[in-house]
Amino acid sequence: MSAALLVRLRPAGPWRIGPASGARNRADAVYHSDTLYSAVTWAMRDLGMLDDWLQATAEAPAPAVRFSSCFPFQRRTLFVVPPKSVWPPPPSTRLRYRGAKFVAMPFVESLLRDEPIDENRWLIDGASECLMPSDRNEGPFRTTIRSFVAVDRLDPAATSPHSAACIEFAPGCGLWFLTMFSDDAARARWSDPVRGALKLLADSGFGGKRSSGWGACDGVEFYGGDAAPVLAPAPEEGAETGWWLLSLFTPAENDRIDWKRGHYGTVTRQGRVESARHPRELKKPGLMVEEGSVLAAPAEPLGSAQNVAPEGAPHPVYRAGFAVSIPVRLRAAS
Repeated sequence: MSAALLVRLRPAGPWRIGPASGARNRADAVYHSDTLYSAVTWAMRDLGMLDDWLQATAEAPAPAVRFSSCFPFQRRTLFVVPPKSVWPPPPSTRLRYRGAKFVAMPFVESLLRDEPIDENRWLIDGASECLMPSDRNEGPFRTTIRSFVAVDRLDPAATSPHSAACIEFAPGCGLWFLTMFSDDAARARWSDPVRGALKLLADSGFGGKRSSGWGACDGVEFYGGDAAPVLAPAPEEGAETGWWLLSLFTPAENDRIDWKRGHYGTVTRQGRVESARHPRELKKPGLMVEEGSVLAAPAEPLGSAQNVAPEGAPHPVYRAGFAVSIPVRLRAAS
């Protein structure tokens, strides 16, 4: 992973990550890779680099930069959507594995190595749905609902109360993701612009209700080269390789995926356009392979970006389905 950059976002307050249903009283805990790409693209526009960025990513045969989705972290522990090929483990009398959406990376590493699990070392935090070390007092985040009142400027007696769900992070916690560069030349060209775009977004905010100060970050931390942790053990010599997705994925024409094998699920993505000419119009929906899927392919999948602009839009609107994956041993479907 020499061309990888691990990024940690340290939230300064609540975040609102809208769920697929759009319900105000619910919030997602994964900031998905297609949304992250859109946010960075918006920041590249403000930095005067939009055309070059699109040519290098969405419009290129192979993207120069790819992002994983954003997952929780707690101190030094990274959480992730576990690979479907090993999840859930055999039933336990102590841990209800199906109640965990995120799993601590050391636990995943043990599963991938087929090592026995000491269940006394782990617990599942119900509020965050994280399987975490048992010495922790609380999970990395929780979902809460906050109330607001909109006041008419002309008639202060006219008010409109409403509420919205958000996620609030515990001290020392936040979200992490991977930035993958296609090669050293792409890293040299795009490392600094990507860092600048992320710092801009840290000030302006990620997700919903940014005008209320939500989604901002106290800091953005970058770990590359030897400072980037190894996220999973390499497949054993002679074992067939599968590709564990840490991002949403839309296959490119050259991605040779064996859909009759592997372990994967799909999700329908929608969303709205942020554009002065087409404000809040719905993007075209699309089916994507979800995080945690393990794909059978002879080589690392790259993925593609699809134009999902509304009818009549004067410019393309891209939904990024670039793959960020980790090689793991491909296992037979149970």
